[in-house]
Amino acid sequence: MNAAKPSLRRSPPDIRRFRLLDDAEHQASIDRMLNGWDRRSDLWVFGYGSLVWRPEFEHLESRMAHIHGYHRALCLWSRVNRGTPEVPGLVFGLDAGGSCQGRAYRIAAGRVPPVMAALWRREMPSGAYIPRWVACRTPEGPIRALVFTMDRAADGYVPGLSVDQIVPIVRQGHGRYGPCTEYVLQTAQALEAAGIHDRKLRAIARAVAADHASA
Repeated sequence: MNAAKPSLRRSPPDIRRFRLLDDAEHQASIDRMLNGWDRRSDLWVFGYGSLVWRPEFEHLESRMAHIHGYHRALCLWSRVNRGTPEVPGLVFGLDAGGSCQGRAYRIAAGRVPPVMAALWRREMPSGAYIPRWVACRTPEGPIRALVFTMDRAADGYVPGLSVDQIVPIVRQGHGRYGPCTEYVLQTAQALEAAGIHDRKLRAIARAVAADHASA
């Protein structure tokens, strides 16, 4: 039996359905994730978007890393970090299929609880991602890392947008972490600097920059 394809929503979801997770829900999600950790070893986190250029947590080491089964896409309406419920932007999710290059960070075992609490506030305000343990390839050898993958059942999931559809949404978004344009351009620049070539993101960044220059 074939799995149902995700609906292709092109307009922002109803703002009346939007809600933030509370502290108890965040902690329950963290606890579920930590069930897959031995609580003694250092823990790896894989970043594919803003975590590449702004991790904001203490780490002992970082490595270039590659995962299979997911690809980077601007497929999530941002209604907190880079937009609002009324005027959303877009942020990256790891959507199913393909592969993705990014950066992995090693967090000291003793620092895992406070780092996870801060990371959940940043990455999981509405619970639109599914945290998973995923095998990563790195130049120094394989690792197992925490990865935030896209929840295709989330009301903010918006797959399959073209560059022409993405650019005006990016231009309009502004949330608690600043403008969506900054988010997209900084991510594109950081990936290029790291030797990671994402052709669609490069096209989006060029269009956003050109649109910004002509404004």
